[in-house]
Amino acid sequence: MLFFKLLKKDRESKIFIALLLAVTIIVPVCNLMIPEGNIMHISTYTVTILGKYLTYALLAISVDLVWGYLGILSLGHGAFFALGGYVMGMYLMRQIGDRGVYGDPVLPDFMVFLDWQELPWFWHGVDQFWFAIVLIVMVPGILAFIFGWLAFRSRVTGVYLSIMTQALVYALMLAFFRNELGFGGNNGLTDFKDILGFGLHLDSTRIGLFVASSIALLAGYMSCLAITNSRLGRVAVAIRDSEDRVRFIGYRVEYVKLFIFTFSAILAGIAGALYVPQVGIINPGEFSPINSIEIVIWVAVGGRYTLYGAVIGAVIVNYSKTFLTSAMPEVWLFALGGLFIITTIFLPNGIAGLLRKNRNTES
Repeated sequence: MLFFKLLKKDRESKIFIALLLAVTIIVPVCNLMIPEGNIMHISTYTVTILGKYLTYALLAISVDLVWGYLGILSLGHGAFFALGGYVMGMYLMRQIGDRGVYGDPVLPDFMVFLDWQELPWFWHGVDQFWFAIVLIVMVPGILAFIFGWLAFRSRVTGVYLSIMTQALVYALMLAFFRNELGFGGNNGLTDFKDILGFGLHLDSTRIGLFVASSIALLAGYMSCLAITNSRLGRVAVAIRDSEDRVRFIGYRVEYVKLFIFTFSAILAGIAGALYVPQVGIINPGEFSPINSIEIVIWVAVGGRYTLYGAVIGAVIVNYSKTFLTSAMPEVWLFALGGLFIITTIFLPNGIAGLLRKNRNTES
């Protein structure tokens, strides 16, 4: 009932949810029921690309929650995304069993290659899907909680906090590049076979992952919508606009920051977990600081302080990236920089702000 009340007041969210539900139904139908060669057929490759975009959209929402509504410019959310991806990658690696190159029923191929004699303790139990799901939530959440507890209690804010988040993701990238850490080193985790017993190469599995990504995006969006429209959300916006004033009123600002920051990290981890089986690999490159900066650009282009704007930005920027990196790969980074400059100068409120302005003008 609460969600229906929220949607009555939010026309844009109603449109977004209706479009998301329509895409969730239409894409599987066009892939599975319409034969190849028909103009309405959607290929499995396209389904996978769309599923990847949905995970990016969930990641963008998580960043918009802390940046747009709380005022924390996180340049390290790629770390939580990658950690969720690594947990899913560990689960998928354990599902390979003796079908790997070296035929070891317990040790993943990279461990056999490095002459490891036994499975590290932190790999135990991850072959169970339910336990992997728990870790997907807990690992990013615990890291965000510890980082936030230390940073927010010390009242680190502004550019200093942004630099700390970027230092966090960079430190994790360097750590995961090391073979002795036990996560595949430079090559990461790959060569996945199946998930929950279903082959990852099957069209039906790809559709299932697409639908799961869509459901996760819907649940994440509605959760963030509930938070931002609650008393907690109003306090968060007040902290964004004047933290000292909110603190002097008597609110425990660090607790509000800690909850929202941790929740957004969990959303990013879930997005990473859904991303990995669709792309088929996870490596330390996902921790690259440039990836976290790109996420911020998605949100800026789509429209900060509007959850649906973050989705718009994630889809548009990544579609442009897919097109340009194949057609003109040397142009992509210049195009991304130019897009950010244009948005900053001419569209400070992003695409969502432009749409809202046009609607107000018409009315």
